[in-house]
Amino acid sequence: MAMNRIQFQSGLSLPKFVELYGTEEKCEAALEQARWQDGFRCPRCEGKEYGLIGGRRHKRYQCRSCRHQATLTAGTILEATKLPLTTWFLAFYLVGQAKTGISSLALRRHLGVNYRTAWLVHNKIMQAMKERDGTYLLRGKVQVDDAYLGGERCGGKAGRGSENKVPIVAAVSLDDAGHPRHVKLATVATFSFAAIADWAQDSLAIGCEVVSDGLACFRAVAEVGCLHQPVVVKGRHPNELPEFRWINTVLSNLKTSFSGTFHALKFDKYADRYLAAFNYRFNRPFNLATMTERVVHAICSCGARPERFLRSAEPAT
Repeated sequence: MAMNRIQFQSGLSLPKFVELYGTEEKCEAALEQARWQDGFRCPRCEGKEYGLIGGRRHKRYQCRSCRHQATLTAGTILEATKLPLTTWFLAFYLVGQAKTGISSLALRRHLGVNYRTAWLVHNKIMQAMKERDGTYLLRGKVQVDDAYLGGERCGGKAGRGSENKVPIVAAVSLDDAGHPRHVKLATVATFSFAAIADWAQDSLAIGCEVVSDGLACFRAVAEVGCLHQPVVVKGRHPNELPEFRWINTVLSNLKTSFSGTFHALKFDKYADRYLAAFNYRFNRPFNLATMTERVVHAICSCGARPERFLRSAEPAT
């Protein structure tokens, strides 16, 4: 049996991580390189000349042109953090390397912080992942399917009417060889024509070929200039549906990830963020060794997201 290249890739070992990011100075240098690859740029006037102000925990830059002061963390997810950079980088490593994800409770134990802090760190990282992948559009041939997150509550409704079930759309684009190229998972208010049209507008490139199981609402993809190819699946076993091989694999992996890792997730409020973290890892299957570095870049490209922002997530409407 051939060895799976994704599962058996080396990744970034813990000793190697400590070697690369084991001190504040190393983390600071990595953050500076990720944020300003060509050297410091003033966030106010784009000036390159600066001076350093001492006596601070982290570097503070002062622009020689406009005298504006900036730090490495200002204007990013890390803005106003009181945690050492080594703690943040360990969180980047743990969230990025975990194939099936990591819970905030497990992150709390690894980082040695309280639960509220671990939740904030975890959700800030996932928010950066979400915004990093949010602008990508699926192109070419796309397999799409409907699914639900969650299950019935004790004493509540069962089936699709359960109060704890959140409808999601799962889609994966394929390359010319039929291998998965990019995945998108997102919640929707309902499987209606209008809701799927809105999802397609945000997720699909014009002209892509969408293969679905024939659920009526998926005809809405034609409204945004996509081709729709419905496939009759009634009475057929998943193994008899090669048209949906990869989307079934994605949903299977998602179910395994969520059921084995998250046991108290508020699906109706935070599902999009957790789905985005799954997307982020799935979309970079051969980049495990550089995942920490990639997460740092995502952090630097995302603006400040305080706790009130993270907790203000609302159910899809």
